[in-house]
Amino acid sequence: MNKKSVLQTLVIIVLLSMVISACGGTATQAPAPVETEPVAVATEAPAAGPTEMHMAAVLTVGLDNAWDRTFVESYKRVQAEKPHGLTISDLDYTENVWGDEAETVLRAYAESGKYDIIWAHSTYSDQVKNLKDEFPEIAWVVVGSGNEGLGGNVYWVYKRIHEPSYLMGILAGCSTKTNVIGAVGTYAYDDVNDEINAFFDGAKSVNPDVKQKVSFIESWYDPAKALEAGNAQIAAGVDHMDMIAESYEPCVENNILCYGIYQDYNFAAPENILTSALAFWDPDIKWVIDGWYSHKATGEPYNAPAEKHWFLMKDGASGLADFHGVDAKIPQECMDKFNQAKQDFMDGKLDVALNIEVPVSTP
Repeated sequence: MNKKSVLQTLVIIVLLSMVISACGGTATQAPAPVETEPVAVATEAPAAGPTEMHMAAVLTVGLDNAWDRTFVESYKRVQAEKPHGLTISDLDYTENVWGDEAETVLRAYAESGKYDIIWAHSTYSDQVKNLKDEFPEIAWVVVGSGNEGLGGNVYWVYKRIHEPSYLMGILAGCSTKTNVIGAVGTYAYDDVNDEINAFFDGAKSVNPDVKQKVSFIESWYDPAKALEAGNAQIAAGVDHMDMIAESYEPCVENNILCYGIYQDYNFAAPENILTSALAFWDPDIKWVIDGWYSHKATGEPYNAPAEKHWFLMKDGASGLADFHGVDAKIPQECMDKFNQAKQDFMDGKLDVALNIEVPVSTP
């Protein structure tokens, strides 16, 4: 082969190699997958509940009065119990203020910014009505009869002790020797009337012919007026007395049996007070705390009912004090009737009617 042929052959080989390279190309690898963090979706965290609670109160008279004293004692029990895990401060309170003076005190508590709940322990709805909208984050409380139902951030607490009063009436009606029993009340309000009527109803359940004497001293606490009313009833033949007005000297001086109110009053007349209708405010205080806590934890508006609200004996809101041995003066037959009625009540077989009509004396 001559040189020219060799050169042509080489050129052809080179051209063929270039064509093959252009058609086939170089193989490439797919890019490696890149791992990425998942995208976080923003969610709203639930509101945390409060950890502390501070309360202030206005009391009707002070700790000499069982209505006020039993509330303060109940507050201390709830404080120790720590509902919702709350650290509850000691109760700050002011005694014996009414009308404009009460409103000034309530306003001062609210303006201080220290208190979550302000408890007005009687007929203070007129004063609270003027403050509740100005201080909407505060849970306000009014207690007992004579109040206006306001609802919203105002809780209306009632204390009913008609059930233990009925049981005391059984003892009085069964064991009276004069067949005349009495009651000395404060005001003729429905949460006083219910106790007196239940006392007489209990007595009449075992002694339909028993006569009743009723007095109201027109004061929440006036021992002198209560003493006078008690003595007048005793002069009319009363030998068992429901002393709601909290003056027990007539019981001792005339050696009759009396019944205490709200707290165990046996200490006032150890030989003459058979038992007492006890008031426990623990369920009421916890009910208000629950409403306040729910508002704070959820942000939902306060939704207190405008109607009065109370708990019963079965709820732990009332009870009977110990006899302290004075039951030795009661015939066994009467104790048996009392114990049977108490058991029937606890078993749900006995229903004590709520009667709020103004009680009157019978001839």
